[in-house]
Amino acid sequence: AAALSGTMAAEGPRSLFALSAAAVSRSMGALERDVWALPGHLLRGLLPLLTVFRLERAEGAARRAGLSTQPIWRKLWDDVMKTRPPNSENITCWRKKFLETFFSNVLHGVLDVSSDWRLNDHHFSPLLHSSPHVSQLTLCNMLQGAVELTAEHNQKVLENLAGSLRILKFQHLLSSDQSIRRSLVLLLHRLIHHGSVSQVSMYSWPVPDTVLLVLILSMSAGFWRSGNALVYHSSPCGLCREEDKAQSQESAQERAERGRYDEREWSDGENQKGSPRAPKEADVEVNGYGADARLNSVLSRPRSPSLQNQVCEEASSEVPCDDTSIQGGSSPRCISDQLSCHPVLRKTRRRLKSAVGKKRRCLRRSRGPYADPEDLYDFVFTVAREDNSGLLDKNSATEGENAENWSTCSPGSPCTGHAGCKKRGGSAGIFSLKAAHRFRSVSTLELFSIPLTGETCRTLSNLLSSWVSLENLVLSYNGLGADVFCILSGLRALSRHSDCHLRVVRVSDVFSHMPCMELVHCILSAFPQLHTLSVSFDLKNQLEGNRPEGNPSCSEVEIPESCLEQLEIRFPREPLHTAFLLPVLKASKSLQQLSLDSATLPCSQELGLLLEVLKECNPNLKKLSFHDVNLAEHQKEVLLLLQDPVLQEITFSFCRLFESSTTEFLSEIINTVKRNSSLKSLKLPGNRLGNHRLVALADIFSEDSSSSLCQLDVSSNCIKPDGLLEFTKKLEGHIQQRGGQIQFTHLRLFQNWLDQDAETAQEALRRLKAVCSVVNDSWDSSQAFADYISVM
Repeated sequence: AAALSGTMAAEGPRSLFALSAAAVSRSMGALERDVWALPGHLLRGLLPLLTVFRLERAEGAARRAGLSTQPIWRKLWDDVMKTRPPNSENITCWRKKFLETFFSNVLHGVLDVSSDWRLNDHHFSPLLHSSPHVSQLTLCNMLQGAVELTAEHNQKVLENLAGSLRILKFQHLLSSDQSIRRSLVLLLHRLIHHGSVSQVSMYSWPVPDTVLLVLILSMSAGFWRSGNALVYHSSPCGLCREEDKAQSQESAQERAERGRYDEREWSDGENQKGSPRAPKEADVEVNGYGADARLNSVLSRPRSPSLQNQVCEEASSEVPCDDTSIQGGSSPRCISDQLSCHPVLRKTRRRLKSAVGKKRRCLRRSRGPYADPEDLYDFVFTVAREDNSGLLDKNSATEGENAENWSTCSPGSPCTGHAGCKKRGGSAGIFSLKAAHRFRSVSTLELFSIPLTGETCRTLSNLLSSWVSLENLVLSYNGLGADVFCILSGLRALSRHSDCHLRVVRVSDVFSHMPCMELVHCILSAFPQLHTLSVSFDLKNQLEGNRPEGNPSCSEVEIPESCLEQLEIRFPREPLHTAFLLPVLKASKSLQQLSLDSATLPCSQELGLLLEVLKECNPNLKKLSFHDVNLAEHQKEVLLLLQDPVLQEITFSFCRLFESSTTEFLSEIINTVKRNSSLKSLKLPGNRLGNHRLVALADIFSEDSSSSLCQLDVSSNCIKPDGLLEFTKKLEGHIQQRGGQIQFTHLRLFQNWLDQDAETAQEALRRLKAVCSVVNDSWDSSQAFADYISVM
């Protein structure tokens, strides 16, 4: 209140209404309900005087009064955050943007709520009040945010996040101790397994803590061991207990119904045949889940943890868990885990398989109230001596057969054929899931600038092989090297699941260990249902030809007809051999976007063949992009593309279009675009247009033009302020001749030499912004001195 009074005093004398509004805002605790009933013209003057907490609560009343709080939230952002958010022009709700950033800054100690009276209200908790508006959250460094969120006093905050959070990001992580990892386990279990998080992204982790990395990956995939590890403040996870209780009640009801049916069936059989029931008693009980009652009584008996673990480890896992329901909120459980804890019931396991095949309903083992300090480490990083560790591929192993041991890289399992995947022994073995259960998993996984070792790649491969809920996979600059084959084998195993949802794959790295087109063939031949595929490499590996034994060239495999809609390939200065690209395009009848980057054209015929196939086989292609591809000697093909009646967006980025051209070529481009009514966007960054070519491009919008061009990108084109001003004047003249009717809406001017004459540049931009939306930056043109000399 004192801060508010001081602010008002500093602004000078106020009207009676302003003084009254300030008094009301100080007493909102008692007057809130009456304030929300005020008419709109009174509420409008009161809203800017509220704290962020009261302002958030006023949203409904403001909407009913026909008022918008967006300008107030935008001013709050400018006053408190003091930064311009990225892509601010795309922000549709400043209330959500402010409260989401406010939550993150308070959580990480970046923002002091006492610094502004609008942020400080003792009636409200900053984290609790803003948490329902948080849809994405970034955790950094030592994961202090995870520790804070899992503290007992923030249980309600965590519950709110479980309902609102969709994207969880990790950035610049450091190694952590056991207590911090336990906090992370609780956080991931609540937000992913029992929450709404659908995307996990990790960024910039130069030396990753393997235990921590595998922990995040495994829990993102929906795996975690049951029992002791999920203890929350000295008691098991309440949500898991509720699910178990509901599951037990449902199972009990099914057993009762099945028992009555079996009793009638047995009674009828005894009356008809007089045969004893004893010889078939075991089969009837197992197939009808009649053994569940005895099983539950066995599991509920007091037993020492060591004895239970010993018995469980002795049992082999032969019945695969159902992994088809991991997208939803339900959590499938595995009855084989409970059967393995009792040696007598192991004998009935084969007979149980038919029942599991019909009714894949899994039950978790009973949870203990205390956690073994070694549980976390043992689960994440199991010694490779286990013979039956790893996931079970339900499609590659038939019921009645033993599950394949994935650590041996047998055919049809992840890491097939990669020599590095066959290593056995050592302190850090293949990821073991013998004691794990499957919960809800995320649908998007992104790894940026995180080096992946061979061990981590094999773990990721095993997780991917049954991650059927995964829709988007992004692996960027992970130093995969030869381990790319391990990841590919995991993806092949995943592709054999009929309920696989993978639709987007993006792979980028510094070095390519196999030719780009071969990698494209490998992925598409396994996943014809992909919608988006992006493959990008900076440099070619000199040892690219050394392929692991057992991995034949994927380019020899025939590609089935695919659902591909978007294909992006960045070649590490590789020749663009259409012999490998054309089969991909022919199989992709639904292709809508194609981007080719940094390819070299070995001969002039290659580009012509490409254009022919695009015209014949890809009738739905709407966007075509060439970046850093030398098209100086391909003027005919460039004009053919600009004539295409289907393409709506064409990009020639840093393609050296005018390096050896004449003025006639520029005129032909302009006349071609003028006649093309389907082209909506033309992007020409980095082609050294200069002033005179930019001014000439204004003729695209002349009175005799039938062009529908809306967007023009002339970034990085050595444009000076006087040239931009001349272009603006010429464009204004054409608009006037057309009676003000023009479809041109966006002009991009990044990295041009507009700082050489600030006054002229400002005049040109002012006049341009009256015609269209202009996007530019304050770029230091002195950095481009060498480029300037080459243009002179």
